[in-house]
Amino acid sequence: MPRSEDEREDALDRAVRALARRDHSAESLRAKLERAGVSEPARDAALETLAGIGYVDDERFARDRAERLAARGYGDDWIRADLEAQGLAREAAETAVAGLEPERERALREARKLAAGPRAARALQRRGFSEEAVESVAAGPVADDP
Repeated sequence: MPRSEDEREDALDRAVRALARRDHSAESLRAKLERAGVSEPARDAALETLAGIGYVDDERFARDRAERLAARGYGDDWIRADLEAQGLAREAAETAVAGLEPERERALREARKLAAGPRAARALQRRGFSEEAVESVAAGPVADDP
């Protein structure tokens, strides 16, 4: 078997093993293969194969990761930055964030866990909630919500 074919199979094997542990964006998988010393043609071939069979799907990855981060109490700004750090285009990050429960509702839920007041507002700011969401929590009846 030619060397390039061996390298392509190795790249595909490495990529599949990485995806077995957790989902990746195409760019994060590309970077992982690059760090492993896989050539660009082999990386491209592996990613093309995996995208073709649906194992690598940036839209799905963005949506799922955004939902997980929102469920863990992060705001839109944090989620957007995380998705971009994963190598996703700004448009994909925006689309994923737009599909989430409204940020204000998530901020209210998080504030209830923390008890209202300045402490909750600071925690929300650290977790990437927008200024508007933090202000709505500070102005709203957080303690009275069910």
